[in-house]
Amino acid sequence: MNDFFRNRVELTALVICRNEAENIGPCLKSLSFADEIVVVDSGSTDNTLEIAGNYNVNLFVTEWKGYAETKQYGLDRAHGKWILWLDADERITPELALEIKKTIKDDSQINAAFKIPRRAYFLGRWIKHSGWYPGYVVRLFKKERCHFGNELVHEQLIVNGSIAVLKNNIDHYTDTSIEHYFNKFNRYTSLAAEELANRGQKASLFTMIVRSMHIFFKMYFLKEGFLDGIQGLILVFFSSFYVFVKYAKLWEINSNCK
Repeated sequence: MNDFFRNRVELTALVICRNEAENIGPCLKSLSFADEIVVVDSGSTDNTLEIAGNYNVNLFVTEWKGYAETKQYGLDRAHGKWILWLDADERITPELALEIKKTIKDDSQINAAFKIPRRAYFLGRWIKHSGWYPGYVVRLFKKERCHFGNELVHEQLIVNGSIAVLKNNIDHYTDTSIEHYFNKFNRYTSLAAEELANRGQKASLFTMIVRSMHIFFKMYFLKEGFLDGIQGLILVFFSSFYVFVKYAKLWEINSNCK
């Protein structure tokens, strides 16, 4: 990209991916309104790269650096004043695209970032309760005012300034099957346990039981997960088991069982 066009980039969309052949096409299509799309691939062995190459993207291939550092790698290569980052299994709705374009064109805009409501499609159903909707996530931000933190999983954006809220949804096609859920499960719980250990936290049988039961009660009853039908029940069970396993792995780390 030459300097003339680089200086005219208002919005860069950022996506990191690995083996996302089923998702990357619809994801990039939903981002076609952006001035620039930066895709960072970390060793795909399917045809993710071939599909991404069919779109007007700046494609970078690098070794996996962890969630936060890989996103920062992409951010460092973006030219936009504004950044919109998206996971490969997420989509920008047409209504949200229009809202984003209107927002960044406002010359009086003083906010450094925006939270966006996210709705999740889980096992064939849009989840409307369970504490999952609206699952606000900070995804639109001014590049010069933000950077990614160093979390191992569920990385956070460090924002220097105020954060406002957009109205329209990001659609998240999170888990299309139970197999897909558990393919991620082991990796995520291990990273989460390692992060807790790095903070000096401990775990016990009491911690495992109480925290997992608390999540179940909160999601199913207080957040009305029962209104999400059988998918809601499955989601709540899986979420409470996630917490149990995360703290069980933390106990394992603390006890040097490996």
